[in-house]
Amino acid sequence: MIIKEPATLAVSTNKASFNYNHTKAVDELSLEVPAGISFGLLGPNGAGKTTLIRLLVGLLQPKSGSIQVLGQIPSRKMAHSIGYMPQLHSLYSELSVIQNINFFARIYGLRDKHKRAQQIEEVIKLVDLWPRRNDSVLSLSGGMKQRLSLACAIVHKPSLLLLDEPTVGLDPELRVTFWEYFTTLTKQGATLIISSHTMDDAAHCDHLAFMRRGKIIAQGSPQELRQATGHPEATLEDAFLYFIHCEVKESAS
Repeated sequence: MIIKEPATLAVSTNKASFNYNHTKAVDELSLEVPAGISFGLLGPNGAGKTTLIRLLVGLLQPKSGSIQVLGQIPSRKMAHSIGYMPQLHSLYSELSVIQNINFFARIYGLRDKHKRAQQIEEVIKLVDLWPRRNDSVLSLSGGMKQRLSLACAIVHKPSLLLLDEPTVGLDPELRVTFWEYFTTLTKQGATLIISSHTMDDAAHCDHLAFMRRGKIIAQGSPQELRQATGHPEATLEDAFLYFIHCEVKESAS
């Protein structure tokens, strides 16, 4: 586990828990995410990744434990500092590409019209949607909607970006483009927390946390997690299965 001074932490949770009725989605989870890295939450569907991200955004409140994001308790007041790309896009289908981004830019606090127009043009070109800027969302393909969702999340240049399965449904070329941009963001000092269930995404992260049943069962760099298996040719999938086996074995003892 990476230990940093509190001032350098983008996210800190202390035994945070959240239940859906009688189902524990996040189970006394403690986590520290240093600023300026890409941090991957890797696990199968139902592992608690989306719930954790919604807790970090402030859309949910923990039933117990505590959460701090950028040194504060998550709330809507932090919208200007946080970008959020949900797994299921929240775009307005009747609006155009540029109208959607303008809407989210205002929600995130970009009030200056000139600055807002500049940043909207910048992100539309970044995600390669400039020729479609006046088209409605209804006319876009699934991959284009993913790109538009990313543009909406980054238009205000947040210091913390929370991405829930951002590459689902993307073709390999677009996936590479997304990750090239994510790497650029961390080099500029931004922190990215990315949930995924694919090993390809996980391999791009600086640091990973394996999640299962609302808990973190292991964390470290991709290389550290592979090395922990004791097999030089181990993949991240091998590492994930190894730590599941270790957890089951520990629970049975």
